[in-house]
Amino acid sequence: MTADQPFWNPRTETMPREQLRAWQWTKLRRAMAQARGSKFWADRIPEDITSFEDYVRRVPLVTKKDLVAAEEIAPPFGLLPSIDPSAAVRFHQTSGTSGNTPLRTFDTARDWAWAVDQWCTILHGVGVRPGQRAILAFGYGMFIGFWGMQDALMRMGCAVLPSGSMDSATRVRLLVDYQIEVIGCTPTYALRLLETAADMGIDLAADGNLKTVITGAEPRPPATVRAIERGFGAKVFDVAGMTELATVFTFECPGGPGISHIIEPAAIEEVLHPETREPVGYGERGVRVMTGLGREGWQIFRYWTEDIVIKRPWHECPCGRTWDWYEGGIIGRADDMRKIRGISVTPVMVEDVVRGFTEVREFQTVLRADRGLDVMVLRVEPTDPASARPELGERIAAEIKRTIGLLPMVELVEPGVLPRFEAKAVRFHDER
Repeated sequence: MTADQPFWNPRTETMPREQLRAWQWTKLRRAMAQARGSKFWADRIPEDITSFEDYVRRVPLVTKKDLVAAEEIAPPFGLLPSIDPSAAVRFHQTSGTSGNTPLRTFDTARDWAWAVDQWCTILHGVGVRPGQRAILAFGYGMFIGFWGMQDALMRMGCAVLPSGSMDSATRVRLLVDYQIEVIGCTPTYALRLLETAADMGIDLAADGNLKTVITGAEPRPPATVRAIERGFGAKVFDVAGMTELATVFTFECPGGPGISHIIEPAAIEEVLHPETREPVGYGERGVRVMTGLGREGWQIFRYWTEDIVIKRPWHECPCGRTWDWYEGGIIGRADDMRKIRGISVTPVMVEDVVRGFTEVREFQTVLRADRGLDVMVLRVEPTDPASARPELGERIAAEIKRTIGLLPMVELVEPGVLPRFEAKAVRFHDER
C-alpha cells in the first residue's frame, strides 16, 4: 500500500464477490465456533449450521434489550463473553443517550487491532495520509466514540492532538493555531464549533486548514452536510459504527455523495422488513441486521440494530471496491419513527428542513397532545436577534408542511436557550 493507492488493503477491498462470500463464510464458521464459550450464544446458535441460508433460518434475531438482560444477570458482562473478560485490554459501553441501561463490552488485544484496522480502511479511503494533523472532538470516556479513529490515525503516521478536556472555544483555536487537517466529531458538534467560531469572529473556512471532516454517531441530512462543508471549507465524510461491533462498518466513499460502503470483511449485513422481518431486495428500505466477524471476546450475531437503510449493489459505485453500500448511509432509526396525525416522522426529516434555513442556529422538536390532538412544536433559536421575526417561523412552518405534510407550531427562542451537544444530539422529545 502506497500513499497514492486508493485502498488500504487492495486485496480485501477489491476481492471478487464469490471469494468475498466464501471468506465471510469461513470467518462466520470460526466466529460461531468461538461463541460456544458464551452461555448466551451457545443457547441460540446450533452447532450444525451448514450454510448462510441455514444460519439466517435457524439463528434467532437478538435485540439490545436481550443483550442488556443477559448482562444484568451477573454484571458487568453476564452471560455474553465467549472468553474470560480478564483477557480484555479495553472496556467500553453504549452512550446511554436513549435513557436506557448502557450495554457494556470489552476487547482483547487482537479484537482492538482488528477494530483499528477497519478505521484505517476508512481513513485511507477518504484521503487521510501520514503526516497530517488531526483532532477528535469527543469526551474520551467509556463511550467508544472516536477511540478507534485515534489509534488508526497514529498507526497511519498522523499526529493526534488530544482535546477531550477542552471547551469549544479552545478547540476552535486549536484548529487555527495548529492548522489541523482532519477532525472527527458528530455532525451536531461540527455545527457547534462553527457557531463558536462565528461568535469569536473566526472564519474557519478562511483561517483554518481542514481538509477532511469525519462525522458519525447520528444521522445527518444533506442540508447539515452542506452547512458543515460550507463552514469549514472541507469535505465531509460520514461513517457509522457500533459499540456492539467494536468498530465502524460503513463509510462514505469519495466515489459519490451518499455512497456508504459496507466493510463486508468485518460484518455480515442483512436488511429485513421492519414488520415482517423478511429480507428485502436492493433499493428497498429496511432495518439492518448485523453479524460481527472480528471479535473473539464479546461477539454479536444477527443483531436487530433499528438502523433504517437502503442497500445498493457494489457495481453501482465507480470506486472499484466490491463491497455493497447503503444509499445515504444510516437514514434513520426504526425506534425514532413517530406517528403524528397519521404521518410517519423521524428527527432527521425535520432536521433536513430546518438546516436549510441559514437564519437558524439551533432547534428542538417537541411532540405534545393538545385536547386529544397531536401537535408538533418546533423551538427555533435564530442566529441573531435580527432574524427573530414571526416571518421566519412562518417560512419554516410552511416548508415543513410542504415536505413532511404537517404544520408545526414554531416558537422563536432567545439565543443560548436550547441545549448544545458534544456527543449524540437529543433534539426530539415526545411528551405525549
